[in-house]
Amino acid sequence: MDGLRVIPTWRHGLERLYVCDAHGRNLAWYDRETGRVNVLGDDRRQDVLDVLRPYLTGPVTVGPPPVPTPAELARLSLHPDDDLAPNRPGEALLIALDRDPGPAHRLRADPRRRALAAEQAVGEALDELEGAGWRTLHSVPLPGGDRVHHLVIGPGGLFVVHALHARRQRVLVADPVVTVGRGEPSPLLRRVRADADRASYALTAEVHPVLAVTEPARLEVTAPLREIRVLADADLSGLARLGGVLKPADVEALHAMARDRHTWVRV
Repeated sequence: MDGLRVIPTWRHGLERLYVCDAHGRNLAWYDRETGRVNVLGDDRRQDVLDVLRPYLTGPVTVGPPPVPTPAELARLSLHPDDDLAPNRPGEALLIALDRDPGPAHRLRADPRRRALAAEQAVGEALDELEGAGWRTLHSVPLPGGDRVHHLVIGPGGLFVVHALHARRQRVLVADPVVTVGRGEPSPLLRRVRADADRASYALTAEVHPVLAVTEPARLEVTAPLREIRVLADADLSGLARLGGVLKPADVEALHAMARDRHTWVRV
């Protein structure tokens, strides 16, 4: 068992435990939902079972992965530190708040917490599209400290989705300016388009920008928008009705590419 370590990951509330060697290569993974230990090679089978023993719950099936797809093989080749798929909605904000929670008492709520609530609400809505053949990545880091809130890949194409907190407030969209309640107008649509352009460059595929507004009291768009969608979070399920752009194999291949942190280092 020398050098082996167990790394837990979470996706849609389900836990999967990966076994990696000292170089970060995946040797096996244990899926608690199915009760199966998938071992990539017999040479270290017993070592894998020994290191997993404290984590096993109930009887398990042990064997090679069942007919792995090219996308699954690409995922397994990733070092866990480079795999963006386990990121939670608002991952970067969760880490920032954990490191610096801010003052316990303040006159106004921490804007990071409102932004986090928006990303979590939008992320939850997008994760529900998975049953329709869509894949979502959250909090994708970009060079310079920027990030894509959500990247969605499915039969209808690729979309960068930026979450905007607007609970019980009027939102006025006058391209490229967005005004929330009595706040200052901001050219937010420019940023969302720029994020989509950077994602297009990284993935060498067309990526469409979307602004998702959470729980607005009223959402007003003053004129037809140019190459961008502005949706309330409750309307994001409509993306599932889009199709005819990507085949399932294309979705999985793009998802495998997008989840690799190295894909984004030069955009």
